Amino acid sequence: MTRAAASFGGAITTTGNSGALRLDKSFFTAHPEFRVRAKLVVHHIGLGKVLVTVDEGATDADAGDAHDPVVSAYLAFLEKEMAANPSQLSPFTGTELEKLTELVKGVTVRDDDVLPDDVTF
Repeated sequence: MTRAAASFGGAITTTGNSGALRLDKSFFTAHPEFRVRAKLVVHHIGLGKVLVTVDEGATDADAGDAHDPVVSAYLAFLEKEMAANPSQLSPFTGTELEKLTELVKGVTVRDDDVLPDDVTF
């Protein structure tokens, strides 16, 4: 059974000399991490699509860390779904493990390997 993500309404407006996004109060009730005066980071991820995250106080020291907000959001979604629906999880079958083993045959990696800039996921 697949559960749809909750949707909330809103509008683009202005506040003072700034543009603003107004969201229904139900969003803030459902997601208290977006409290009043929280600092936000908005990532444009595609035409008509943004990802809004709460800025958890990243420091300049964190700036060198590679961080993909879309991958992080997806992993957070997976974590939530796995905790909420553990019955949907299943181990790899023998056939799937054989295919995976064949796929990575001869590939060696180390934790300190650096991927070239032209590699994308």
